[in-house]
This record gives sequence, structure tokens and C-alpha cells, in this order.
Amino acid sequence: MSTPTIFYDCFDGFHKKPFGAVKRFSPCVFALKFPRVLNVTEPNIVVFRPGYKEKYVALEVSPGESDPLYVTYSCVYKPQDLGLHHYYFAVTRNGNRAFIKRKGASAGAFDGTELFQLTVYDPDFETPDWLKGGIMYQIFPDRFAKSENKEEVPTLPIDRVLHSDWNEIPEWRPDGQGRITNNDYFGGNLKGIEEKLPYLASLGVTAIYLNPVFEAHENHRYNTANYERIDKILGTNEDFSHLCAKAKRRGIRIILDGVFSHTGADSVYFNKFGRYGENSGAFRDPNSPYRSWYSFTKYPNEYESWWGMTTLPNVNENNPSYTEYICGEGGILQKWLDLGASGWRLDVADELPDEFIDNLNKAVKAKGKDKVIYGEVWEDATTKESYGVRRRYLLGGQLDSVMNYPFKEAILNYIKSGDGESFKDGVTTILEHYPKPSVDILMNFVSTHDVERAITRLAGADAGNRDRKWQAENALSDNEYVYGIALLKCAMTLQFFLPGVPCVYYGDEAGQEGYKDPFNRRTYPWGRENLDLINFTAELARIRRACRAFEKGELRIIEAKEDCCVFGRIDYELGEAIMIYLNKSKYSRSFKIEPAPGKLIKFQLMRSPNRQREAGYLQVSPYDFAAMMFMIEPGGAPTPINYSDLEEEFREF
Repeated sequence: MSTPTIFYDCFDGFHKKPFGAVKRFSPCVFALKFPRVLNVTEPNIVVFRPGYKEKYVALEVSPGESDPLYVTYSCVYKPQDLGLHHYYFAVTRNGNRAFIKRKGASAGAFDGTELFQLTVYDPDFETPDWLKGGIMYQIFPDRFAKSENKEEVPTLPIDRVLHSDWNEIPEWRPDGQGRITNNDYFGGNLKGIEEKLPYLASLGVTAIYLNPVFEAHENHRYNTANYERIDKILGTNEDFSHLCAKAKRRGIRIILDGVFSHTGADSVYFNKFGRYGENSGAFRDPNSPYRSWYSFTKYPNEYESWWGMTTLPNVNENNPSYTEYICGEGGILQKWLDLGASGWRLDVADELPDEFIDNLNKAVKAKGKDKVIYGEVWEDATTKESYGVRRRYLLGGQLDSVMNYPFKEAILNYIKSGDGESFKDGVTTILEHYPKPSVDILMNFVSTHDVERAITRLAGADAGNRDRKWQAENALSDNEYVYGIALLKCAMTLQFFLPGVPCVYYGDEAGQEGYKDPFNRRTYPWGRENLDLINFTAELARIRRACRAFEKGELRIIEAKEDCCVFGRIDYELGEAIMIYLNKSKYSRSFKIEPAPGKLIKFQLMRSPNRQREAGYLQVSPYDFAAMMFMIEPGGAPTPINYSDLEEEFREF
């Protein structure tokens, strides 16, 4: 008889309960199962925080243990400290000490070499409910829509260039001095967004994440010139308030992009180029009230800047004057919340000190627990270190959640390569590490302004480190585009139905393509949209909004193979569950209908792209999905489906 080599699995509820991160002081049950022939005794779980001593907790034989072949040991551990914990197991085996450590994503074995992770968070940590089950839409303001009202077009500063053709490619060539100036604009504005609210509502959008809107002198506006007013070409502060109010009437809230690690050199605060007066700003006036915000090594020409870019001088976020200006009562954060915003996304959160984020959280939450704080974090936010400090973003009192780059990579790699095991491990690892309140509102995207468009990543040539000239000259062929749309549909199915909140980057749903900045920031293709993809996106939104299991329901991946994926979202408290059957191959596929766990009350076929089937199976068209929703009661084995009822479902569908 072969002896199993895996004795623990942190993804498995038998071995660890509850799944995922745990609240401080709450019980967590760990269990190990061994064949009796291994002679394993004296098992302990060894838990420690990085930099602190190890704690040993003994596991005892589980009550009622009577299996003649296997013995199960278990213990209850109540973590007393917030933060990232590591753990492994120590046992005695045939009189010798041995250790069970992580092998792969979740398994525990004697030949494992890695440590398991336990994230412990504040029991009072909550996140805004209005985002859960919702749909987000990211807008790069200059490129989404401009108002049809010609009177809304302002006079541009002399150093800005306005494109005459909305469909032109953004300027990518350096100027005569070899500089990338980012001074070309297309005229997108807040009024244009307001006029497109009916379109966004048709996609089921409940939140808009806006890239920076404050006065700045490059089209990306990450070089803030004045935090206190909307950039002139976008509109006015009053236009912003009007947009928020009108959006809210449609059930849509606005989230702003906050750039607080640096300002523009061309700003009212630094004023390197004299735009704001000859003798004002930290660069030109040694007595400026903003001087202490910046770190000069040799005044005024040498100073700390973001990644060495002298156009972006770093600020000292914990300087009392700066902190008060941004986070104080009536400061920048609260000013824009009062004007109608519902939260902030923090640019380069890893460059913001913990103390500053603590103060920021207090300022935002003082305006209501429904105000949200997202952070730009590209890695696992629970293991992130920056400048030698282990970050505590998601433990409570800082970020509500983060931009979910790990999911993006897991989804796109799976759709392109078909490695189902890596997809499953990548997704489940994040869910296991993150607190549930953060998981429920993760910002799930497949494209952003900082990475190539998903359709290009999936179907185009690999950009690698190719230069802008190559990126400008390369686009998808007709065949690649058709294939890219098919793959993008599969990616968006996962994006919409995995835990978290799908965030659609403007134009993705219309088939917009493009490599990296600035080609991923082309204008929305009004009048040239891929209507089939838009309708598909609206269908995803309809299903998502129809089932409340997408709000907080747990994820259960049934299978993730090269050409298909079956998974469910289950909320026992609400008694709702939904199963998703994704066919990511070029052939029609038959799926066995999987009943949701729990006692079946009724079911409803939400989507079936191909009605040809045999009893107990769904036939799904190539690069498409089916969805079936269940009303359940928890407990017991899944109730068999009455296929005569299913026939009725198909007739009504």
C-alpha cells in the first residue's frame, strides 16, 4: 500500500478552518492526518511573526478518532497579534524530529521547504457594502468622451496641443530635445462623461474610477499642479460635483485617483518653471510655505524626485504641513469627498509611509464608513515590503482593498497558456492571504492605463522591451483581432465572476487594442465599437447583478483545465449559489451540470449559449459560458436535479 506524502493542505477546510485570513483573537482550527504506519507522534504547530519568537501549540488526537488506518491530530489556535504570521508543523517520527512545510501552493509534506502564511487582521475591519456585487469602470479622462456642447471646450494653455481628430493615435515621439512631453490632448472632459452615464448604466456600472482630474500640465495628470481644482480642459469643480450628483442618481459613485507621493515640478507648490509667479513655490522661494515638503540636496537645483524624474519632485508625506494639507480637517481628501466623491485610489501606495496612510484613513473614514480607499499594489499586498518595511495595508485602519494585479496575471496567463493548475493556485493563494472584507471589493481588471490592453496581450505579438516605434507600428491583424475578442470574452467571464469587483478599463468592452503607454490610452472608439463585445459585457453584468452570491459568496473551483473551467460562487447565509461553465476552446463542449452544495430548493438557467444537450449536461459554444443559479439550504449532500424541470427551464429560457 502506497503512503500518501501530503498531510496538510491550507486550501482544504478539513485541514484549516476558517479558510483564509483570520480575525485577531478568533479561533482557527488546524488538523493533520497521518497513516498510523508512519508512527507520527507529538505534533505541534509552530507559529511566528517575522522578527519574533516562535510559539509552539500542541495538536491532540481528534475526539472520537477510531479510523484503524489513519490518525487525525488537531488544535485550536487564537492569534493574539495583528499582522503577517508564518507557520509550519513539527512532529516526532519514529523517534526523530521532522518538519512538515509547504510544498507548492498549499500542500504540507516532509519534503516541503516553504512556510505557510496566516494573515491576522483587526476584527473591526469592515469595507463598504455598496461596492460588493457591483461593477467598476476605469476612465482616463482625456480619452473617454468630450461633451457634444461646443461651448464646453475651454481655451487651452499655450503649451498644450489639441488633436483635431478624436481617432488619432496619441503622440509618442520625443520632441526636438528628445523629451516625452505628454502635452497632446483629445479634449475628453467631465461633461462628456456625464453625457455617457446612460451608456455606463447599461453596462451595469456602479462605480467609476477616474484617473487624475486635478490641474496638471501633462495629459496623464500624475504630475499634480494644484490639488484644489479640476484641470481646466476637464471642466470646473462645479462640473465635478454635478457629475457626482447625476451619477449617484443612477446608482453610480465616483472614486478619485490620489497622487500623494510626489507633485509636478510645474506646480503651484514647486513652481520650477515660473508658471505660478517669479518668486513663489519651493523651487523659487526659499521661504515658501511649501519648501519643507521637499528634500533638496543642493538648493534649488538638486532634489529628490520620483524614480529620478526631475519633473516629479518627491514630497515628505509625514511633514506636518503636508500631512495637514492633505489629511487634515477640511484638507484635500475631505474637500473632494464633500464635493461628491465616494473614495480614493492611492497611486504608488508602496511609496506612501504607514503613518501617512494611517492619517489618510482617518480623514477619509471621518466622512463615513461608506467611503472607500484602494491602493495601487502590484504584488501580494499581505507580503509586500517597501523600503525595508513590511506593509500592513489590509490589517485594518489603512486600505480597504487593492488593485488586483495577481488576479490579472492569473487570468491572462490561463486564458493564453491553458495552465489551469497555476490559475487555480494563483487565485486561491490571494484569497487565502487576504482578509475577507478586502476580498469582497478587490479591484479586478484585465487592462489598465499602466499595462497593455488585454486583447493585445492575449492575441498580439509579445511587446517585451520593444520600443515605442515598434509598438506604434504593430496592431492586431484581422485574424488576431477576431481571436483576441474570443479570448477576451473568456478573460472577462473570469474577471466578472471571481471574488471581488470587476473593473472594466474604458474601451476594453468596445474592442479597443493597444500596447503600453501611450497606446493603451487611445480614445474610446465611439461609432466604431465592437457591439457584440459590448452586448457580451452587458450580459456578464446582468448575470452578476441578478445573483447576490457574487457580493460575498465563497469561490469553489470544480475544475480548471486547459480548455475549460467550472466554478461556483456560494453564499450559504443568503441561500444563493451560481455555477459558471466556461468553454475556452474552439470546439463546442458538453458540461455535466454540477448541483451547488446544499439542499436544492430551486434552480434557474441564467445563460445557455447552446441549447443542444443530453440529460444532465449543458452544451456550451466555443469561447463562451453558461450559468445556472441555485437557491439552496446548507448542509447535507447536494440534491439531485430533476431533469424534467430542466427541460421546462430550457423551454422558458
